[in-house]
Amino acid sequence: MLFRSILFTAVFYVCSAIAAIAMIPMLLMPRRRMVAAVRIWAKSVIWALDLFCDVKLEIRGRERVPAGAALLAAKHQCLLDTIVPLALMPDSCVVMKQELISIPFYGWYSLKMGMIVVDREGAAKTMRKLLSDARQRLAEGRQLLIFPEGHRMAPGAAPDYKPGVAALYGLGVACVPVATNSGVHWPAHGFLRYPGTIVVEFLEPIAPGLRRPAFMKVLEERIETASNALLAAGI
Repeated sequence: MLFRSILFTAVFYVCSAIAAIAMIPMLLMPRRRMVAAVRIWAKSVIWALDLFCDVKLEIRGRERVPAGAALLAAKHQCLLDTIVPLALMPDSCVVMKQELISIPFYGWYSLKMGMIVVDREGAAKTMRKLLSDARQRLAEGRQLLIFPEGHRMAPGAAPDYKPGVAALYGLGVACVPVATNSGVHWPAHGFLRYPGTIVVEFLEPIAPGLRRPAFMKVLEERIETASNALLAAGI
């Protein structure tokens, strides 16, 4: 397992570096070209994870995701959680922290793809920009993805949901909770990858109209209950 994990990590970073350089010309092309190129890269990561580490990916409840504009709120346990949507969704828009934009290539391509960038120190100004950007992306028929806890959490850790997701829900769009057990097989820290099956489960959508406290309670209960059930299953 140690050897296979090292091999995957080496392949992941080398191939990602090559892909990053190869995609530079797409900064001058239409956005859809960048989206298509990143989708190919994301699928290659999933394929390599299976090939080298025997970590498979299972998608459940995909039929619950609307074809057009939607809000997805996902559990975040590892880097793969940000990669899978790029491979699955036709034109996903991830809400990401501003610090990531300063990363060469990654930041450039995220901006080109029209991701929503959030300055977590900006308070009210940040919230206004978040809502303005979100309205625009939803009007374009895109699917917004936010990690309500704002950072990676260890599997089974006490939840820490932030209010940003409730603000997006207040735009009047249904919210699809997303559960996972990804951190079991791809821990947030270290390079060991543990064989098994990573499950990404799209749960029953939360219809618009709930008050903020009720929405946050339902969202947390659904994501945590489903994620803990995946952990208990020991897949």
